[in-house]
Parts: sequence; C-alpha cells; structure tokens
Amino acid sequence: MEAIVENNTFKIGGELEVNRLGYGALHTTGRGGYGNPENKESIINVLNKTNDLCVNFIDTADSYGPYISEEIIAEALYPYNNKTVIATKVGYERPNGSWIINNDPKRMRKALEGSLKRLKVEQIDLYQLHRIDPLIPLSEQIGFLAEVQKEGLIKHIGLSEVNLIQLQEAMKHAKIASVQNQYSYGNRKWDDVLDYTTDNDIAFIPWYPLDAGSVYGKQKLEIIASKYGFSSHQIALAWLLHRAKNIVVIPGTSNLKHLEENVVAGHIPLSTSDMDYLNSAL
Repeated sequence: MEAIVENNTFKIGGELEVNRLGYGALHTTGRGGYGNPENKESIINVLNKTNDLCVNFIDTADSYGPYISEEIIAEALYPYNNKTVIATKVGYERPNGSWIINNDPKRMRKALEGSLKRLKVEQIDLYQLHRIDPLIPLSEQIGFLAEVQKEGLIKHIGLSEVNLIQLQEAMKHAKIASVQNQYSYGNRKWDDVLDYTTDNDIAFIPWYPLDAGSVYGKQKLEIIASKYGFSSHQIALAWLLHRAKNIVVIPGTSNLKHLEENVVAGHIPLSTSDMDYLNSAL
C-alpha cells in the first residue's frame, strides 16, 4: 500500500518553521493547569529533552499556573535555541483556579507585558487569543492584537476555540496565523474549521489531541496499532498529522518516556488504506 507522506514541518504565518509534533505545556503546572507542578525537576527534564528530540514548538498560556508555565519554560530553555518557537495565549484570569474570560484591551496589554517578561523575550512568536470574550466586540479584541503586532511585541496572531464565522470575521481585522481548537480522532466537531484553515494555509493546532487518554478502547485505532506495533495513542497522533498538512500537534506530558513515544508518532507512515479505514465511521 502506498504510504501517505506529509511534510514534517509547517511554516506558521508563512515563516515560523516548526516540526509538526510540538509540546503543549499545560502539564508544566499543577492539576488542572493551576498551581505549581508536583515535580518541577521532572518538568525541567522534559522541557530540556524537547531540544534533544527536535521538538521546537512549545505552546503555553499566561493562565497556566497562572504564570508558572511561562516561568518554567524560560527557566528550562532560555536562552532559546534559534529554531525554537514559543507560543502563548491571553484571555483567561484564574481566580482560585477558575477560568474567567477577560479580554479588556487594557488588561490584555498588562498580560502581554507579563508574558514577555516571564518568557524573557522582546517579541512573542505566536500570541493567541485563548477565547473570544462575548462581552467585548471581536473587532476590539483582534484590533488590540493587531496593534501590538504593529508595535513589534508579537510576531503572529492566533485564535483558540473559534467557529468558522468567528475566524472569518477576525480575518477582516488582522492576518490570522493559527487556530487552536479541540480536535482529535474521536472528536471531529471542527472539521469545517480545519478544512478552511488547510485551504488558507493557516496552522491548525488541536488541543486535547488524545481525549485525555480515552483513545484507548477505540477498536480501529487498536487494530492499526497492533498491525504496526505501536500504541493506540501513537496512532491517534499519527492520524492527526496525516489528516491535514497544516496540523501541528501539541500533546502534553510530564513524563520523559511519553514525550519520546509522542515524537515517534510523528514519524509513523500510515498508508492510504489505513487512513481510509480510520476515517470511516467510528
């Protein structure tokens, strides 16, 4: 069977070339993305290992911790490899661990200043709106991002958890380089957004790519995994990378072995028939 061979890299915004198997940094904090990690040394080791494994796209948010994830990333990786791309997000406040959307432009500017300081950079490679604030016009939220982009504080603009109408509206106010929506083998709700980003050369960054581990038990994944001698979660990641050329996957882990297994998944060549089988009804 002919194998589907996709490029191993993608250029976010047409210029930030990243390996399509990246790292999501939610697990660099405590449970639920709040507080300090249980084992900071283990997290530092995992982040250091990303360099060794050529994982050069790190995705985080100021709300992870809050602030702790950005601080740990800088502690582990600064000064950064010149190929490393750091993406962070703005939009959530974390009083007592809850998630509260607040995209007031004045607050977002303070948040941006904090992220720049914690990450020890003068410009953030990819700055993503964590969620759209329903209480503030979208034009104001995207307008702020466009403004700080012109100021040189951020290089590219991304969105998270948006529908197609919201994405198209945002594109009227600024160039959008990426969309980060929940998407996985078992959750294909945003197929229309994925297809649109593919057609428009916009990076699509699935969050929750393994459905919190619930890929186990999905018979078709297990059959393909058994066929090639991999795990179900590795096949689920490989499926994402074969699903579209603009997908950049960001599985998160605090475990070195799991990080290494994830990287292996980025090199699994699924055949055309494998993909047809996996793409059929679950």
